[in-house]
Amino acid sequence: MEIMYRERVPKLWNDTIASHRSQVRDAILDTTAALVFEHGLRAVTMAQIAERAGIGRATLYKYFPDVDAILHAWHGRQIGEHLRQLAAVRDGVGDPAQRLAAVLTSYAHIVRQTRSHDTELVKFLHPDQQIADAQQHLRALIGTLIAEGAATATLRRDIDPAELANYCLHALNGAATLTDDAAITRLIDLTLTGLRDPAVTEPPPSAP
Repeated sequence: MEIMYRERVPKLWNDTIASHRSQVRDAILDTTAALVFEHGLRAVTMAQIAERAGIGRATLYKYFPDVDAILHAWHGRQIGEHLRQLAAVRDGVGDPAQRLAAVLTSYAHIVRQTRSHDTELVKFLHPDQQIADAQQHLRALIGTLIAEGAATATLRRDIDPAELANYCLHALNGAATLTDDAAITRLIDLTLTGLRDPAVTEPPPSAP
């Protein structure tokens, strides 16, 4: 029994350490983002981050070498959360057209939310490879739903689903300048109209 107990201790200890590190890392990311939103991209220092997060500068540097690295890590976390959110919507109830409408609606709201960030920060993050990878993942997600809709004769079959997925993403980038939910609903309806099978008289339903 004593041997079994000793064997289990390292795993519990490692889980505790990993949890603590994850909490510290999240605190650093959240603190840095808050400071950047408050003061601007280039007005934030590592010393400010450490003070606001309640950790020593030496500890901070064990996690990240500079502010830029923190922001890229924060952006990666944001992208991951958005992709998980959209995947959950994709796996919801309804036929492919309904689930596609729900995904496009969620994506449009994400676009409006993220583009409201500080312009300098958006420009800084835009070349990030994480964005290109996320866009590729999102195109595949949307393209799959379009292909499923085409297979059930709900969505158009005369254009490749990948091309239609690109059309959706480009169209919904317009959500960045919209100011209310009604405008987003109109944009989604217009986008879905372009996906309708010409042989079908009823348009695919909008998300509620």
